[in-house]
Amino acid sequence: MIQDSIKTGTESGQERFERILAQGTLEGLKAILEAVSSDRTRLYAGVNGTNSYGELLARLGYKLTLTRQIHVQDAYARMAPGGIKTVLPYHDIPTQSSLPTLINYDGTVTTTAKGEAFFTGLFAELKKQLSVER
Repeated sequence: MIQDSIKTGTESGQERFERILAQGTLEGLKAILEAVSSDRTRLYAGVNGTNSYGELLARLGYKLTLTRQIHVQDAYARMAPGGIKTVLPYHDIPTQSSLPTLINYDGTVTTTAKGEAFFTGLFAELKKQLSVER
């Protein structure tokens, strides 16, 4: 018999993960995670089994590469098999920062050092919220 989490007032770890990840403050991280894997169970296991943003990407089969800057319009023009798979032009309004991320067909995720620091912070916030609500 499957318990209905709504009726019992309990929430599974996967449901808690989805709820926390859906928060507006984590939308940039969520977009990256959805671009690298559509398997939500794998994402949940990856977040629980790693301690950093870079480790999570590695667990999901991607290597994090840094570049000095990313020209978003140029990146859109270079989208093609063998090149750029997805362009994620994230802009953080509170810090007025442009933090684009590129998902590439060669298994790399390209961002700037500032982008890596920002998304590492979001990953840490996600981990913190997951651990607090257990």
